[in-house]
Amino acid sequence: MDKIALGVDIGGTNTAYGLVDHKGKILVEDSAPTRQFASARDLAGFLYDFVQKNCDIDHLVGIGIGAPNGNQFTGTIDFAPNLHWKGVIPMVEIFEKKFNKKALLSNDANAAAIGEKLFGNAKDLTDFVEITLGTGLGSGIISDNELLFGKHGIAGEYGHIRVIPNGRLCGCGRKGCLETYVSSTGVVRSIRELNSVNKQSSKLADLSEPSAKKVFELALEGDVFAREIVDYTAEILGSSLADFAAFSDPEAFILFGGLSLSGSYFTDKVKKAMDANLLNIYQHKIEIRVSALNELNAAILGASAAIFWNTLKFNFNETH
Repeated sequence: MDKIALGVDIGGTNTAYGLVDHKGKILVEDSAPTRQFASARDLAGFLYDFVQKNCDIDHLVGIGIGAPNGNQFTGTIDFAPNLHWKGVIPMVEIFEKKFNKKALLSNDANAAAIGEKLFGNAKDLTDFVEITLGTGLGSGIISDNELLFGKHGIAGEYGHIRVIPNGRLCGCGRKGCLETYVSSTGVVRSIRELNSVNKQSSKLADLSEPSAKKVFELALEGDVFAREIVDYTAEILGSSLADFAAFSDPEAFILFGGLSLSGSYFTDKVKKAMDANLLNIYQHKIEIRVSALNELNAAILGASAAIFWNTLKFNFNETH
């Protein structure tokens, strides 16, 4: 039981965590509602107890943390709109003090991108963008096998590119951001906000707590209004990816979580919308893939991989 990292994925709804070895094997994993923890220090204490129960803490090489607005340069979460912890949160300082181990913070989408590259559906890619679809929307950008951080450590906030002028109010305080339309919460907003003659006859109208998952289940069953929502969502996402292609010229966009779990039914529609809006020099050169890692463990693996990369400098190409 040596060379173990604690991977933590902090989301707006749930926090997933697990112990991972350097070959990508998850030894134990679980999740908890993020709002269960009144502060980041409460989360650190909870996870310290989790590690103590499941391994000798002396074998822990470090803690990798993926979080919205996580800044690897500063070790802080900076004003994350989808977290109930507000302001600037010194995550690395909190965890290193609690564990007396190396801690590394990254954007949750960056962590997912690393996990995808090492253990998922991007092993053969040198240039791709991981699009995470959950409570919000994040993007992790790999260019020439390097993760793009930007000057201030916060590159990849694609969920906050505005796609609809004066559109839906976003948690960031602006209007019309992409994540307000294509994230899981954005899909639920579409149920309430889209006007349709098919709305009242839809089974969605009878749900007390509708979800993106339910929208796609009903769409596959033939519910007309649910299909309208899927088409609307895919059109906005695909069109936006066509614009993003002009920035990074990727080999593929990889969709992780949320809507992508419906598989080709959704991704085929996204690909069609992207291709229809791509600049001609990018036509027929960019794939849409679905993450090969399940929704719970992808970011856990990514956060853990980041720790191994930065502390032990493992050569993952040789270990795999």
